[in-house]
Amino acid sequence: MSTTTLKTSSATDPAPSTAAPRKARRRGERSPGALLATHGVLAVASLIALFPVAWLVFLSLGPDKDDYLHPGRIFGKMTLDNYVFVLQETKFFDWLTSTLVVSLGTTVIGVLVAATTGYAVSRMRFPGYKKFMWVLLLTQMFPIAVLIVPMYQILSELQLIDSYLGLILVYCSTAVPYCAWLLKGYFDTIPFEIDEAGRVDGLTPFGTFARLILPLAKPGLAVAAFYSFITAFGEVAFASTFMLSDTKYTFAVGLQSFVSEHDAQRQYMAATAVLVAVPVSVFFYLVQKNLVTGLTAGGTKG
Repeated sequence: MSTTTLKTSSATDPAPSTAAPRKARRRGERSPGALLATHGVLAVASLIALFPVAWLVFLSLGPDKDDYLHPGRIFGKMTLDNYVFVLQETKFFDWLTSTLVVSLGTTVIGVLVAATTGYAVSRMRFPGYKKFMWVLLLTQMFPIAVLIVPMYQILSELQLIDSYLGLILVYCSTAVPYCAWLLKGYFDTIPFEIDEAGRVDGLTPFGTFARLILPLAKPGLAVAAFYSFITAFGEVAFASTFMLSDTKYTFAVGLQSFVSEHDAQRQYMAATAVLVAVPVSVFFYLVQKNLVTGLTAGGTKG
């Protein structure tokens, strides 16, 4: 009797592979594709923003006035002679002095007037305070061509033609309305309890404003200062009309001296424009920390 051994191969099926659970994306977290697209767009935007500056610096290194027509030729003859000419043969430092006096004067006076105006409208309820702010806004609607003649007559009667003070007052008439609106919105975000605490401590309204409110409003003041500085720094029409002496020209007017009816020295204009950008860059660096905060906080309340 033969025994038959049946070999049963027990096939052990491998356990089904369990896929790793997909990591849940946190709220606000972007996918790698979205991050790549965002960085790509930002890189392209940065290149577009930097290209005019780089192009201006590149043209300023060309020795001939017609190099902008053939920019490829500049690579073989780059030189700093244009900067040497501008610094030594022109009234560059007179233009620098005039520009800084006018710009800083406009910044100090404009921000002071705008801050007191914005604070008064934000905290005090006097008859017509709302209409007053709309009147300030209305002054921004008149074009420069309409304002030049009456402003010239007023400055002439006050004997402020060809004076720094006259030009500063003209620029303040442009900068103060916008800065007053900006700072009024920023002061609205500061709690009224701070004013009440100042009055309890015996501070006058101006003391409360100077010692308690202004330190809290530094971001808004930085934005107003930057706007006032840029307004005065790059303006051409008022400066070329009210400043008669070439030693009192601002940079914007001084650049026009390189252009005549039959000639345009563009290489010197480019070099001067690069040098002009230095003070603005320094001023921007000093206030950049507060610019974003001031712009966003000032628009949260009207």
